Amino acid sequence: MAKSKSNREVPVDQLRWRCDPKSLKVKSTDEVKPTKEIIGQDRALRALQLGLQMKHPGYNVFVTGFSGTGRMTTIKRLLSEFHRKKIPLKDHCYVHNFQNSDQPILISLPAGQGVKFQEDMEDFVQELLKDIPSVFESRRFKEERKRSMEFFQERQRSVLKDFEQKVRERGFEVIQVQVGPTMRPDIAPVIDKQPIAFEQLDTYVKEGKVTKEQIEQMMKDRTLLEGQMELMLRELRNIERKAKESVNELSERFILPILKDHIKDIHVKYKNEKLLRYLEDVLESVRSDFNRFRPEEPVQQIPGLTQAQQVEEDAFVEYQVNVVVDNSRTEGVPIVIETNPRFKNIFGTIEREIDRNGIWRTDFTLIKSGSLLKADGGFLVINALDALVEQGVWQTLKRTLRNGLLEIQPIESGLFGTSSAFKPEPIDIDVKVVMLGDAYIYFLLYDQDDDFKKIFKVRADFDTEMPKQPQTIDKYVHFIKMICDDEKLKPFDNSGIAAVIEYGVRLAGRQNKLSTRFNIVADLAREANYWALNGKSSIITEEHITKAIYERIERVKLVEDKMKEMIDEGTLMIDTDGDVIGQVNGLSVLDMREYMFGIPTRITARTSIGRSGIINIEREAEMSGPTHNKGVLIISGYLHGMYALNKPLTMNASITFEQNYGGVDGDSASSTEIYAILSSLADVPLHQYISVTGSVNQKGEIQPIGGVNQKIEGFFDICKKRGLTGKEGVLIPQQNKKDLMLRQDIIEAAAKGKFHIYAIKTINEGIEILTGLPAGKRLKDGSFEKGSIHYLVDQTLTQYATHWKALST
Repeated sequence: MAKSKSNREVPVDQLRWRCDPKSLKVKSTDEVKPTKEIIGQDRALRALQLGLQMKHPGYNVFVTGFSGTGRMTTIKRLLSEFHRKKIPLKDHCYVHNFQNSDQPILISLPAGQGVKFQEDMEDFVQELLKDIPSVFESRRFKEERKRSMEFFQERQRSVLKDFEQKVRERGFEVIQVQVGPTMRPDIAPVIDKQPIAFEQLDTYVKEGKVTKEQIEQMMKDRTLLEGQMELMLRELRNIERKAKESVNELSERFILPILKDHIKDIHVKYKNEKLLRYLEDVLESVRSDFNRFRPEEPVQQIPGLTQAQQVEEDAFVEYQVNVVVDNSRTEGVPIVIETNPRFKNIFGTIEREIDRNGIWRTDFTLIKSGSLLKADGGFLVINALDALVEQGVWQTLKRTLRNGLLEIQPIESGLFGTSSAFKPEPIDIDVKVVMLGDAYIYFLLYDQDDDFKKIFKVRADFDTEMPKQPQTIDKYVHFIKMICDDEKLKPFDNSGIAAVIEYGVRLAGRQNKLSTRFNIVADLAREANYWALNGKSSIITEEHITKAIYERIERVKLVEDKMKEMIDEGTLMIDTDGDVIGQVNGLSVLDMREYMFGIPTRITARTSIGRSGIINIEREAEMSGPTHNKGVLIISGYLHGMYALNKPLTMNASITFEQNYGGVDGDSASSTEIYAILSSLADVPLHQYISVTGSVNQKGEIQPIGGVNQKIEGFFDICKKRGLTGKEGVLIPQQNKKDLMLRQDIIEAAAKGKFHIYAIKTINEGIEILTGLPAGKRLKDGSFEKGSIHYLVDQTLTQYATHWKALST
């Protein structure tokens, strides 16, 4: 058996891949040039290049992968190449809609012209504020206005004089009477050369000054004259209207050429049809009220209100230009990385303000752009999770990318049952969106949202590892140099570089791979630099890397220490010496997110006559996961295939993870459970100083598992604390040999023969190591070699079947 064991023991030189510092061909990072090259992401790089360069709709990019694999760095570097390219960009402006103020008009101009147009309109208003009053104050205008007004005033006097003559001829006189706040003309009879009110006529009749017949005639004459007075007043109003029209025509004749010249000067600069139509509306607006540009009398200050609040019309808001996107200083393709993708930050918003009456109001000058519009013609980079949790962002983003139209609205519009009549003209946009997320979010959207696969046609998947080859090792060296330069770290000697590369292999979990989680590698370099500074060293060596790794683990291994303390105290019962029937030490891994560690677990089995088969106590207690349940069913298949070919399997076998109170999942202990059952059936004890990991199939072949390094280290620590005797070891699957990157203290113990790692392929190999007895081959008659484990198990199961048959008859 000793020979069999040694044949299956993993040689010391295979327990860890070593990076020979001399193979790096440098003495320190001072001899290395830094690199900005994207390392180990060729597949993702090709996908990104395709997505970023495709001009067809829907080729937005969704980037998946773990944090720290260089996703954002890669995107920034690729986009920086586009940043240098010159493309025609646009400025987007909103102006007042003179036909419908609730629907502001969008005017898009070549980059840099938006601000100029805004300034030109401001100058336009200022010029009118100077030119129009100057016209009104000019001598020629005043003289012509005076002549025109005198002409119409003379006509009014003539009409009024003719009417007054007719009134006097009938013994009446035109008087002015108070009607509310105004005075209006009326007709009164004249008696004794004095106009009197008709109410006083009765008094004159009593006094005999007039007769009733005269009063009746006066009433008839009054009715006739009142009708003529209405015609006269209508004529006066008509004259007044014509006078105003004459003044307006005069104003237009003087001002309109000036106004048209200003409008033409602006239009000639931009030659934009939409802008021309807007300028035509501006001309009609100014033309309709020239007097608005005349200086007014100073307004008395009202306490609590500013002059601007009292005279809002002086702002001439409708002639302003709101430049929502100004690309005058944008060089190359716009690239926007939105780190806070709230609704208004991405899509913009329409702000509101309170007017002097305390009422919320808004207008086109309060329209604000978001990062999506600022990235028009270029690229927008956002985080998928942030966008999904922000209310309204995902649905609006989908709609915008699907239609190529951006509608700027506040977030409350359409949400919470609210709506707004204020609707700016939508903007045609051409934006490539790059969204960063993980695979879970990607597949969730792909399965649940039909629009997702139409608008994100490219997936760039970042890997966490790359092949360990001479060229990738060389890239690691250059990466370390880049970190040193960027972070102002001390240089690494070749032993320190080699230690970082070995750490990268350990992170990858396989000897033929290197990790591409460069954020963790960079953190290790920074922390090693800290310990070098503490040690007053001028260079970072392997010692500082080892110290940094140790301290990183030490900071977060509180739970591991507590559990191992409970094992040392006997609270968690783990035997590492002697032999026990139906009991074996399995190995499990606890993932604390930032740190994983292995811990031994006692697995026991009890067997008896029955027909229940394997009883999974964890499953019965609802503490077993689906993968573990599957592993137990595979064990049942193995036992049937091995021992139930010539008899029924009449056995009860209860198996459990002792002192497990948090549930169990995974199948890496399925081989361990088989060993415990075989030990119980054969009545042969198992070595407690050898721990086991590995899953199994129905043929009894050992299958690889994860976390092999952590599992070995976890059992080694327990054995080391109790004192190594040279018998302790771990059984691992043969396929996991290539994953070994064990700690230096384990390698040293293995080199001294104090600790052993056995790599096995089958259950037979494992049971031989655990019992010291041969597994036994099946003979031609279906039985097994006498004295072997399988022979003893088969004999027990035959006895169970015989007893069961006897009890059943």
